[in-house]
Amino acid sequence: MAEQLQQLILDTLDAQLTLPDTRALKIPGQSSPASSHDAQITILGALNSLLSREMITYETHEVLSHVLTPEGVQIVCEGSHEARVWAALPERGSAPLGAQDLKRAVGDEAAKVGQGRAFKSGWIAKEGNGFVKAVSNITDTTQIELREVESSGTLAAGEKALAELRKRKLIIQRKGQWFTVHKGANFSTSIAKPETDLTVDMLTSGSWKKSTFKKYNFDADGIPTSGGALHPILKVREEIRSIFLEMGFEEMPTGTFVESGFWCFDALFVPQLHPARELQDTFYLSDPSTSLPPPSDYYERVARVHEHGGYGSIGYRTPWSHEESHKLLLRTHTTASSAAMLYKLAAKCRDEDIDGGLSAKSQPGAANPSDDGFRPAKLFSIDRVFRNETMDATHLAEFHQVEGVVADRNLTLADLIGFMRTFFRKMGMKNLRFKPAYNPYTEPSLEIFAWHPLLEKWVEIGNSGMFRPEMLAPMGFPPDVRVHGWGIGLERPTMIRYGVNNIRTLVGHKTSIENVENSPAVMF
Repeated sequence: MAEQLQQLILDTLDAQLTLPDTRALKIPGQSSPASSHDAQITILGALNSLLSREMITYETHEVLSHVLTPEGVQIVCEGSHEARVWAALPERGSAPLGAQDLKRAVGDEAAKVGQGRAFKSGWIAKEGNGFVKAVSNITDTTQIELREVESSGTLAAGEKALAELRKRKLIIQRKGQWFTVHKGANFSTSIAKPETDLTVDMLTSGSWKKSTFKKYNFDADGIPTSGGALHPILKVREEIRSIFLEMGFEEMPTGTFVESGFWCFDALFVPQLHPARELQDTFYLSDPSTSLPPPSDYYERVARVHEHGGYGSIGYRTPWSHEESHKLLLRTHTTASSAAMLYKLAAKCRDEDIDGGLSAKSQPGAANPSDDGFRPAKLFSIDRVFRNETMDATHLAEFHQVEGVVADRNLTLADLIGFMRTFFRKMGMKNLRFKPAYNPYTEPSLEIFAWHPLLEKWVEIGNSGMFRPEMLAPMGFPPDVRVHGWGIGLERPTMIRYGVNNIRTLVGHKTSIENVENSPAVMF
């Protein structure tokens, strides 16, 4: 139809030299003139196509018109509410129709609106507890007027009638347009499309010399490039990272996905017979299967406190397995990296410098000989961990853990709770609860719950505690140093923020690339 409409415009211009009003055209396939808004939009498309080839020029004229609302369209098809009420009623002298029967016949909305307007027009009358027709014939003026608006965009009856229809919300006013068309520089009655590309065949045959090429539009926008997009997890990760940095934390290096059983479990005072170290919970490497030995003196202190106790603890009283300690595995938590960083932090307390330089105590001219070398630290990490989990809607074998560590003198449980409230408040979680829990390497330990306003229940969001002396003392920390530790997952907060109910659609082969590109940034 587009080519037929273009040909009609060109033929009209060839015969009349100008086309003063496009509303006088009859679009191919239609019997009435193109006076409606939609018809003029169709004509505009044809005009723009011809204008791009400089075959025509046109002028735009704006005009206010009216279009039907969905209720108006229904009235055009089925009649006005008052006409439908009249049609449903019996003739005078017959048994009247009750109000409830009328609602069942025409619907609640039609009965409510149509009954009053039918009474006002004198079409119906009340008899007893029901209604009957008051006249034998009616003229549905509302339907007639709406049909006129549908075809012409206005009413011959004038603005008063239009205002009444607008008041009843049967029509809305819309700015329309029509066009005056003139011949262009390249006017022709042929609508053969110009070439858009110069091909090898044209160059070989020489046909390009006789071809007409479409004028290049240097102002046109190019095709939008499909650039990269951050995954929702990365967006939430960056927001959490910003909160840590705002609170003065330093990010830990956590690139070692493969850890030894010593750093992942033993250094944290996790017993060697703990269920988490079994094959059904942890991924162990087969090649290579064993790690390089950790620092020998530290290794001996950790083994001794496990097997025989120390620092006020009786230990686990079980034989120490060197084989279990040297196994290589995919880390089950980033606390393995935290343990390594705390060991480095305690180096100056041990009068060591593990980077090869002089320790704080050994530096020439140390200002304070009584300085034990300890410096407070606030560390965090956000990285991947691996567990031999059965995958379902909320669990994966690989996920991200957010972890924070605060080391200072004489810290208390109250400090940990206060810090947790500040941290999670910045994430938008103000209503928190803390529940006592058990962790092998923290005592006391707390589970953190937050009130979820959408689920209307308390949801566990993390775990926390104070690292045990059996973990810190072998590293060499002074007795008055305490360390807070806590961790939360990254995937579950992301699922809540983006309304995802199955983690496998957030990460993995079922992830929608379109959703990744269109998902907005999330602010806590």
